[in-house]
Amino acid sequence: MSRVCELTGKRAIVGNNVSHAMNKTKRKFNVNLVKKRFYIPEEDKWMTLRVSTSALKNINKKGISAVIKEAREKGFLNK
Repeated sequence: MSRVCELTGKRAIVGNNVSHAMNKTKRKFNVNLVKKRFYIPEEDKWMTLRVSTSALKNINKKGISAVIKEAREKGFLNK
């Protein structure tokens, strides 16, 4: 399974390791993902999602229902 947030669509990006001598080698910046269960009261069910920690902050701020609605509108969540 790829390392992609199911709510925001965040994924790994590519950059460079830069040494003191300014040598550059490719590296990957992975997303900080957490597997978490959420209870959705409107649907009266539990949902397990792989979300980034920044998405968890959005969930705490806006609520799970609003964040899931936005994700479905943007096409990230099909469940």
